[in-house]
Amino acid sequence: MPTATDPLRSLEPRPLWQAQLPPGPDRRGRPLPDAADLVVIGGGLAGCAAARRGAELGARVVLLEAESIGWGASSRNGGMCHPGFKWGPAELMARHGAILGEAIYRESVDAFEWTAATIADEGIDADFVRSGHLELAYAPSHMEHLSTAVASLATVGEHAHTISAAELRSEIGTDAYHGALVVERSGGLHPAKYAAGLAAGAERAGASLHEGVRALHVRPQADGRAVVETTAGPILAREVFVATNGYTDGAAPELRRRVMPIGSYIIATDPLSEDLAHEISPKGRMFFDSKNFLYYWRITPDRRMLFGGRASFWPSSVERTARILLRGMLRVHPQLAGIRVAYAWGGKVGFTFDRMPHVGRLGGITYASGCCGSGVAILPYLGHRAAGWILGGEPAPALASLRFPLVPAPYEGRPWFLPAVGEWYRLADWRAGRERPRS
Repeated sequence: MPTATDPLRSLEPRPLWQAQLPPGPDRRGRPLPDAADLVVIGGGLAGCAAARRGAELGARVVLLEAESIGWGASSRNGGMCHPGFKWGPAELMARHGAILGEAIYRESVDAFEWTAATIADEGIDADFVRSGHLELAYAPSHMEHLSTAVASLATVGEHAHTISAAELRSEIGTDAYHGALVVERSGGLHPAKYAAGLAAGAERAGASLHEGVRALHVRPQADGRAVVETTAGPILAREVFVATNGYTDGAAPELRRRVMPIGSYIIATDPLSEDLAHEISPKGRMFFDSKNFLYYWRITPDRRMLFGGRASFWPSSVERTARILLRGMLRVHPQLAGIRVAYAWGGKVGFTFDRMPHVGRLGGITYASGCCGSGVAILPYLGHRAAGWILGGEPAPALASLRFPLVPAPYEGRPWFLPAVGEWYRLADWRAGRERPRS
């Protein structure tokens, strides 16, 4: 039971971003058309971007969202927007060949710049800022990988450099790490405002958005079209685009077998003083570390510490994961002791077996899925590109060339094996943390 001095006293168990979002239009109860050129399933960043692009191309677009616009990972993430994947340019080239590997990485750079341009073009008040980010070395041995990343990024024209442990205080107010990789092309934004802005842009272009309508099943027809069965009745679609990511369900069973929903959790404090916020983040960077059970954090525009991570792979409560994250936050930034945690929340992000996002066609649908923790830039861009591909005859994204592997286990959407995997990663982090300390 929280006490009067407990930092978790009276926290709100909901996303900060949703709490700060101004009221939007009521899109519930709207009559569903009988037919459309494009039916988009999922009203997050990817779905709204696809709806916007499809409507711009003159298509009749209907978007279906089971909850409300941006309800899922799109308003539950840390608001960190950057190019790149779990694998760097050199690793992508080694896996997929020099031409395709470079094209895939450059697509992520294009995604970041498309995000910046779209926010500007649509006039979206999403607090977007080009800040750069730090990847912090949890163990001394991790600096070798980060140093190698500098040369890898340089091959695709990306500017990055490493800093030693002794230099960290110029970038971040902690002595908990062994150095860092600094990447300049990245930034932060308010993800719920961004999703709302994309939705508004889709409606201005002519798309019809429906909240509180769940897609139940997609039935391909002999003529190449599909009937989308929903809780509000059926709709006949020339094309179907699924953008449900970590919330993919039985409406797209072939996609569900390829995407693992993994819990990610975040806490956000009361606003900090200007001096304390500057001490922690003197340059306003985004931060994440090199653990398997990684932490990611930032100072928000209203000076709150937002601190997140894969707090648990076991079924858990918001209060329990908030306490885990609070301990982690204080290990990294002990100067935050006594600061109240105002918000705590969790949600599902979509991971794939190869730890890469995917876009393509499968079982009568087109999809973009598997953000793997890096979806703020890439997934809406893939939604935009996918709509142009299937409706406008535009080139397919380079990522569409990748095979989308099944999860190699008896698996139908419930990742029963994740607790064991999580314990293995936790052990690896524990062993890394026992390496020789900094001298």
